[in-house]
Amino acid sequence: MEPSSGSKRVTLAQVAELAGVSVMTASYTYNRPERVSAEARSKVLGAAARLGYAGPDPSARSLRRGSTRTLGVVLGEHLSYAFDDPEAVSFLAGIADVCADHGYGVTILPISGAADDVSRIRDAAVDGFVVWTTSDDDPILAAVRAVRRPAVVHGGPAVRGLGLVSIDNRAAAAAVGAVAFAGAARPAVLSLPLSRERTSTVTVGADITDVLFPVTRERLEGYRRAAEGAGFTWRDVVVAVCARNDAAEAERLAATLLSAAEPPDAIAAMSDQQAAGIVRAARAAGRAVPGELAVTGWDDSAVAAELGLTTVAQSLRDQGAACAYAALGRKPGSQAASWSVVRRGSTRE
Repeated sequence: MEPSSGSKRVTLAQVAELAGVSVMTASYTYNRPERVSAEARSKVLGAAARLGYAGPDPSARSLRRGSTRTLGVVLGEHLSYAFDDPEAVSFLAGIADVCADHGYGVTILPISGAADDVSRIRDAAVDGFVVWTTSDDDPILAAVRAVRRPAVVHGGPAVRGLGLVSIDNRAAAAAVGAVAFAGAARPAVLSLPLSRERTSTVTVGADITDVLFPVTRERLEGYRRAAEGAGFTWRDVVVAVCARNDAAEAERLAATLLSAAEPPDAIAAMSDQQAAGIVRAARAAGRAVPGELAVTGWDDSAVAAELGLTTVAQSLRDQGAACAYAALGRKPGSQAASWSVVRRGSTRE
């Protein structure tokens, strides 16, 4: 009884028949081998080899046990961002640490804003979700809630029924902004995107109430507090918005700011990648850091130490792990992560 070319998928019943055992014995050979004798197991595996049977369908087995042993990471970025961005890599490593310890896999679900985003969430064969920071109006949040599996959001927004893991972005921005703007005459902010449209722009005194990314909104609010605490009016503070967390784009925007008639003498960035772009633009423009331009970053990544950036330190790896634990139901779903300001040579004393 050999399989013929183009034949249908070999079934477990066919394996059992060739081996001369019951279908239950054949099933136990793969799923509960301790209940099968060595002789019976040898017969089943021999028959399977002859028929070209690779084993039970993993998806069917997952359905039977009610678990895929996989977590889904919902990423509102291009898939390559998960491998190119140092902070995203660190966050995913934290998730992977926990999943590996508990025998789980990780499926990355990139969300592009297309019409099939919701169906991609609905059809995902995962036991729970970790949602990378997104906007208040992102429809995938309702889709995640609707599937009724454990889920946690990193950074924000806070959604009823979903866990949340985040630092206090407003307090952290106020603290690092106070360092950035100390002694400045013309402070500026280099911002992450304001909405899912991801428009790159330069504005003055950004209307914070219209910002749909809660992480961006909270950081802008913190910088506003810092600017006002230093004696500035928010409507006079230049805010340059990057479409993405990208050093090259940050460098281009910073170059535009520094070529203005009254260029900023302090720029608070929302990531170390952005701050690295600012430093490169300053060097190209012949501006000394921090003498002529104070610069701060965010995340305390390797590039922050390399460039001597004053920055906000947070462990995205720890936050990724906390999200994974929450999605697995091993810890409370909502918690505040720790942060601190690390002062280095990119700001004035």
